[in-house]
Amino acid sequence: MRKSINGLAEIVQSSFELDPFEHAAFAFCNRRRDQIKILEWDTDGFWVHFKRLERGRFRWPSVITDEATMELTSVELSCLIGSAKLEKKLRRNEVWQRKVS
Repeated sequence: MRKSINGLAEIVQSSFELDPFEHAAFAFCNRRRDQIKILEWDTDGFWVHFKRLERGRFRWPSVITDEATMELTSVELSCLIGSAKLEKKLRRNEVWQRKVS
């Protein structure tokens, strides 16, 4: 999680063998799964989005190697980022079960 724009773009290019200038977002997560960085090209520069959870963990897919890549849709990425919120919500018993008559 110490890498910034240049370091993340280098990982995308050399390790993943992808073009960091594509119309795509590249997500990176730390080992504890409580921080996420997203690198995104915006026609004239890069954006780096960073989120650190105070509680909970991202439900990051398990992978065999550190250099494995996955392709996600925007909906899947949104679910991945929101997974910690859902987990906290489930723990607080805010989800009610419907009564079946």
